[in-house]
This record gives sequence, structure tokens and C-alpha cells, in this order.
Amino acid sequence: MRSPVPSLLFFSLWGFEGPLTTALETAERGGFDGLELNIHHPSLVGDPDGPDCLQACGIPLVLEVVTGGGYVPELALTPAQHLAELGAQLNRCADLRPHRVTVLTGSDAWPLERQRDFLAEAEALATASGLPVSFETHRSRCLGMPWTIAALLEAVPGLRLTADLSHWCVVAERLMTPGLEPVQAMADRVDHIHARVGHAQGPQVSHPFAPEHAEALAAHLACWQLFAERAVQRGAPPPSFTPEFGPDGYLPTLPFTDRPVADLLTINTAMAHWLRSQPLAGNSDRVCS
Repeated sequence: MRSPVPSLLFFSLWGFEGPLTTALETAERGGFDGLELNIHHPSLVGDPDGPDCLQACGIPLVLEVVTGGGYVPELALTPAQHLAELGAQLNRCADLRPHRVTVLTGSDAWPLERQRDFLAEAEALATASGLPVSFETHRSRCLGMPWTIAALLEAVPGLRLTADLSHWCVVAERLMTPGLEPVQAMADRVDHIHARVGHAQGPQVSHPFAPEHAEALAAHLACWQLFAERAVQRGAPPPSFTPEFGPDGYLPTLPFTDRPVADLLTINTAMAHWLRSQPLAGNSDRVCS
């Protein structure tokens, strides 16, 4: 078995406001290897020089593609409409030569048979694009329910995954742990991880290193270690990581003032440094810049 390479860490632009040059500087200061951003992020679409800036800097990119009209898909949209959006956005991604594309697609409101057929077509589009594409385990999407993922993965053998277990914690109202059947079912498919810590009643704890959330942090880490170990066992690079604590109702706020209880940049940077120190397929000898 070849020696594992260190996991790449990406700086998420979810909630980030400012130009790409500032994002790149922030990522470098935090010791991140690259950026993760939505293909429609304002810093990219609002700057005509944005694509050239990203290509010139030469850092790895994870691009996020969302179908269905937004992060929560519109119920009236059909599988064919989702597929059309997916194909168009994958074409846009190709020009930026991403390290990875992570896709949120489909709807959990569809019958399971329709979800199976849709994911097979979506995976075929991903393969045809020639891009390294993984599909995210996100609420309201086809992969948002842990108890149905085994059947979906069996039906679509080529489907690769972006694991965000915080969503499953909410859906199942319990912490995800390595012994659970859905976690085992997905373990060999995970290429990218959104390193956010959820809990049984929400997708994001107030602070991952607060002692009251130690059990949740340990449960997530155990699953991430499983995914990294499985990758190394099959001779693949370990999954990449994006610390993805974010706004939009994810970060708890104080009543009446609506002030966030913690700073997102501080949390995501601290998570990146902490991940470097964990035994995740080659990270033990990696030091943050």
C-alpha cells in the first residue's frame, strides 16, 4: 500500500463577503490549501476578473453546484429540470479546472424509485463532464436521508460522495457514528468532507471545541477517520476537508440582539488547525502555515 498523502483543507466562502483577493489572503493566513465556493458566489460572478484571478493563483478549488432553484429545492421542479441545471453548471465549472465539484441535487420529496433513476442520470452527467464530482448528503436532497442511502448507492455504483454528517444528525435526531449502517454503506464512496459538527437537534453546534459538545465532535471525528482509513485501504488519496461552519440560521444567535454566539472565521480556522493534528491518513506530520 502506498504512503498516504495529507488531506487538503479548503476555506469555505459560505458567508464570506469581499473580493476574491481578500478571500485568497484569508485562506493563506489560515493555513488552508484552497477555496470552496458556490459557482454563483458573488465574489466570482460579480467580478469579471474573478475566473482569471482564480486560475492565476493556481490553488486548488472545490466548486459547489446547486440545482432546484436554491439550497432548498422548489417542489414543483421536475427531475428533468434539475438535470438541465446540473449539466449547465458543470459546463461552467470546467473552465475553472476545479480539484472537485460538490453537487446538491434532487429532492427528498420524490418517491425512492424516482430518486434512484434521477441519481443514475445525474451520475452519468457527472461522468460525461470529465470532472471529479461528488454528491452531497444534504437535507432536502436525494441523499439527505441516512436510512435510504444504502439502496441508492447500490443502484448507482459509480456515485461518489461529499459527506456532511451534520445534516443526517438532524434528520435522524441522533449523532452519526461509525457503527451505523448508513455510515458503513457510504464509507468507501467519500471523496470530500464538510467538517461541520451537528447535533441531534441542529446542523451546527455553537462551537465545536466547547466542552458541552465534546461527544458530538468525537462522533464526527470517528466517522471522518473511518472514511480516511477506507480511502487509504483502497489505495486512494484521503478525502479532502472543508471546515464549513456557516450563517443562515446554522450559527446560533443570542435572543433579542440576534448576535452570533461565535465568530465563523475563528471557528473554521480553528477546525482546520485541529484537523491537521488528527490522525487522518497522513495529517500527523503536516503543520499549518
